[in-house]
Amino acid sequence: MTDHLEVIVRTRRRRPLLLATALGLCIACAGANASATAAAPVYRDPSYAPAERAADLVSRMTVQEKAQQLTSSRAPAIPRLGVKAYGWWNEAIHGVSREQTEDGAAPADLVNTTSYPVSLSMGSTWDPELVHEVADQVSDEAREVVRDNRYDLNFYSPTINLGRDPRWGRNDETYGEDPKLTAALATQYINGMEGRGRDGEPRPDSGGYLKTSTTIKHFAANNSEYNRTTGSSDMDESTLREYYAKPFEQVLEQTRPASIMTAYNRVNNVPATASTHLIDTLARKTFGFRGFLTTDCDSAREMQHGHHWQPPGHDEPVGPVERNAYANAAGVDLNCNQGLHDEHHYGNTLPTAVELGTPTANGTYTEDFLDSSLVRLFTNRIRLGEFDDDANNPWVQQARERVPRGSWENSEANNAVTQTGERLDLARRAGSEALVLLKNGSTSGGKQLLPLDVPRSGPFRVAVIGDYADPEQMYLGGYSSEQGPSGRANSVNGLEGVKQAIERINPQATVDFLPGADPKDPARANAESIRKAADYDTAVVYAGTDDDHAEEEKDRATLRLPEPQTELIEGVAHRNPNTAVYLETVGAVDVTRFADDVPALLWSSYNGQRKGQALADVLTGEHNPSGHLPFTWYRGDAQLGRLGDYDIRPHQGHPGSTYQYFRGEPSYPFGHGLSYSDFDYGELRLDRDHIDADGTVIARATITNRSDTAGSDVVQLYSSSLQRAGGSQQRSGDDPRPDKRLAAFQKVRLEPGESREVTFRVPARDLAFFDEQHDRYAVDDAYRLQLAGSSTDVADERRLNVTGELVPKPQSVAVTPQATGDPEDSNASRVMYEPGTDIDPRLTVAMSDGTRRGYDAEGTAAQLPPGMRISYESNRPEVVRVDRAGVHAGSAGVATVTATVEYRGRTQQASFTVRVGDGS
Repeated sequence: MTDHLEVIVRTRRRRPLLLATALGLCIACAGANASATAAAPVYRDPSYAPAERAADLVSRMTVQEKAQQLTSSRAPAIPRLGVKAYGWWNEAIHGVSREQTEDGAAPADLVNTTSYPVSLSMGSTWDPELVHEVADQVSDEAREVVRDNRYDLNFYSPTINLGRDPRWGRNDETYGEDPKLTAALATQYINGMEGRGRDGEPRPDSGGYLKTSTTIKHFAANNSEYNRTTGSSDMDESTLREYYAKPFEQVLEQTRPASIMTAYNRVNNVPATASTHLIDTLARKTFGFRGFLTTDCDSAREMQHGHHWQPPGHDEPVGPVERNAYANAAGVDLNCNQGLHDEHHYGNTLPTAVELGTPTANGTYTEDFLDSSLVRLFTNRIRLGEFDDDANNPWVQQARERVPRGSWENSEANNAVTQTGERLDLARRAGSEALVLLKNGSTSGGKQLLPLDVPRSGPFRVAVIGDYADPEQMYLGGYSSEQGPSGRANSVNGLEGVKQAIERINPQATVDFLPGADPKDPARANAESIRKAADYDTAVVYAGTDDDHAEEEKDRATLRLPEPQTELIEGVAHRNPNTAVYLETVGAVDVTRFADDVPALLWSSYNGQRKGQALADVLTGEHNPSGHLPFTWYRGDAQLGRLGDYDIRPHQGHPGSTYQYFRGEPSYPFGHGLSYSDFDYGELRLDRDHIDADGTVIARATITNRSDTAGSDVVQLYSSSLQRAGGSQQRSGDDPRPDKRLAAFQKVRLEPGESREVTFRVPARDLAFFDEQHDRYAVDDAYRLQLAGSSTDVADERRLNVTGELVPKPQSVAVTPQATGDPEDSNASRVMYEPGTDIDPRLTVAMSDGTRRGYDAEGTAAQLPPGMRISYESNRPEVVRVDRAGVHAGSAGVATVTATVEYRGRTQQASFTVRVGDGS
């Protein structure tokens, strides 16, 4: 029989007592016993849990081998154990694009893989289901092209940092500026990549294996390139919890990404890569993260070289051994060691840290830190199927059925075989859904310019103007695959897409390209093109940005369009009243000089390799635009604060950032997007106008398509607090609460004349704000709920009253096991034990109000509340015994101990793996 220890805490104590010395002890026994076959070691035996297999494998390694496995570029092979070399650093943010196949080098770009719209374009779709569909295809293609369909399957994607400032060089990698929208989209990217359905559950055809593994990045507050390796992102705890860390928290509530990447920057002067507060206290113990963490590439190096970080109590900045020990002890398991060329990585420094017993913020550095990191990493590799028979892994078999094993190579010789018709059509559809119609005014004929009224026959002339419309090589965004001749043959640029579409409607039509820049002076608009624009029935000006203006390591200095594009647009609009402007940019640009002069404005970010077809679909009405802005479109530089100022609230010299706090008048608000359809919003109805703090309100509204054109719209629900400082009826100027926050959204498609009821469930907990004084979330007593088409286009609103306070209930459980009697200041999570060792699980319970109870590495543990029921159960009592006296290591083997917390009607669990050695 298995052992089961139950602890009921009934009284308050000086420190949490989680084992047999607690009061209210009772014993129960149940369970199962399993053992490895004699023919294979445990780590090769699929009947064991992945973490148990990983612990067995790690126990067979030397200290040097362990440390070397914690490097991404690459982790070396261990032939005697059958461990192959493994590249952890791979990329797939908008299509599988890089694979780590060489030692000591950055990953190679992949050739001729499918390139979809970038994340910011996908953000403007507001469509989680579409994101899931794209990610599912990306991960299928990943399985087809990686080594033997089973190695190098961790991808450093998606980026879920928030686009708080449009000048940030990596805005195209984000889903936008809002935490809820970002989390909803990123969750479905992760589910699609890892082989789960939209409900977050493993797909029935998964065979229990991950398809790929994903890395959400960069944790946290990483929004400026110019100082990312030298600067500190400073803010109060409420801003961190409510904004910068919020998408990470929400993603972890909704799904289970394999890993998190830390950021280069410091947060409140502590390097993110060594921040116990971010990594252990928030990610693991508060948000319930159970996967592995990786550094950004060489962010551990930058603790020394960029930040010159000097930990409290240190006489000088950290050196190579110290910085890596600090990072790994904080909980960063993997060292991406080939970004800025780090010669002192985990592999060649952590054995020294073990030998020296290097002091860290989390206790003396020991081999325990290596073990816990390695178990997390190898658990992931085992879940991907690397150590099992390929015949039992559906992802491997499906990939080889689509692309025969060994037939794909990373060169033009692959003939773009993985760019299937289905994937290219999906890239086109996603690009169409991403396009945002910012403006659609009337032409000289009195009707809206778009969709273009292309006659079926007879003369019709269209000019496509601007160098971005017909580039020598299309820019697809950061972390894109390379397109060789066969990949380029599958790609469609702006000119090609418009020309094909217009001529398909009217074979007699003429579509001409006119260059945008003066050939003698690229900073001047092409005067001849401007002159000729008057001779066409319609002019389409294609403007944009590319990696010359913003990318990783390079922010934009201004929102102005690169020269001479504003001059070009003004000139064309002056001569042709039927001018449509398409902006394909890294984010918002200054349109104030021409927005009033052109009838139609369209925007997307970098829109994939079928971007030309997507644009043409919208211009011609083949697709009814449904994109909505995932960010605030500022009018110009004067509305922005300092790029390195991470305080998003208005303050002296700073007008506030994002729709939540910005006090100015934008060009276009967050959530804005027009359609060729006309949608009518009915009244907002609440199922109740009073709820308690742990209740949920259901909001409903009827949406009707009043036009004769089928279309989709994004129905948005916002909340704003009516709480007043001191009970006054007016908000004070320094009130930290935002003007409003997105509470829910839903994308709906309606046929002409169709009506549909949209329903939103809004828990009061989602409306709470972080109370720094009490280190918890708290609800206000009244809110305004707004039904809207954008953050400023409010159709109806209702007041919601909230009574009481959040009742703390278990949200997640974390364990940091250690041998009883080991140093109390060590935050190492121990895996390896000798027989007879007593084990202290050191349990932490994260509560629904954001507080934590139990063990806390920061030394601020709170007592477990009276009535909380804690129990432990071992699946192999001969290996780990649970009895009245506690948890004990028994005979040699591996076992899983499960901790169960029951409190106020809610149950949460966490497990930890124990490997008991035989003393040899």
